[in-house]
Amino acid sequence: MLRASHLPPSATPAISVLRFSLISSTNNFFPPSNLHKISPYSSPSLTFLPKTLEPSLPRPSPFGFKRLIPMASPNASASLSAESGSGGGREILVQHLLVKEDDVKLLLDLQQRISGGEDLSDLAVEYSLCPSKEEGGMLGWVRKGQMVPEFEEAAFSAPLNKVVRCKTKFGWHLLQVLSEREESLLKDIQPEGLHARIQDPSFIDEAQLIDHREPDECHHGMRSLQVAKWLQTQGFRKVYNVAGGIHAYALKADQSIPTY
Repeated sequence: MLRASHLPPSATPAISVLRFSLISSTNNFFPPSNLHKISPYSSPSLTFLPKTLEPSLPRPSPFGFKRLIPMASPNASASLSAESGSGGGREILVQHLLVKEDDVKLLLDLQQRISGGEDLSDLAVEYSLCPSKEEGGMLGWVRKGQMVPEFEEAAFSAPLNKVVRCKTKFGWHLLQVLSEREESLLKDIQPEGLHARIQDPSFIDEAQLIDHREPDECHHGMRSLQVAKWLQTQGFRKVYNVAGGIHAYALKADQSIPTY
């Protein structure tokens, strides 16, 4: 049985990104009570991702206007190849700044300063109301269905590297799409499928296994799925989540694992 403690003590880029803190936002994107310490050195993992994949960019701040993607039922059945995400679409790398709805004068002034050559990142740090200001307004890689409709429409229709503005219920945004790519995939793997793959020694060289369990939480893989979705925003292109979490793994694949 492979345990996360079998991973080398020296942190690879893939492990290093997991050590970043998840910062809650004004919209409770990741409520503090729901956050989990992600340790690569604890018990059997709920999520794994290929070792060869590394985050391509710094982590984004959880942004206040982003709503959580509805998570699948813990009883939902999925095979190794079944996608939990939409897949096959387009992802964009977005940064923005947010000002109040009635602060139109500031909005126009900032837009003029950007047109004059000032950097959106610098202005976001100074003026933005979004928690992403700490990252220069960087929201990371996003896909359709993750943002409020008005922001999504503006972002996915914006030309690359051109600052555009849009209005949402949160206020006025100046946003810029920095890059685009084919959408990454988030897939479920059944406990039996993971257990079978663990028996293959080559699997150890192909994947990072991650446990982010805390006592009395993450029974059925819901928290691991939430973190798996977050990993996608960090640049990981292929992430697997164990369907049903550690509870299902203990019942269906390895009864030596204690349930709780």
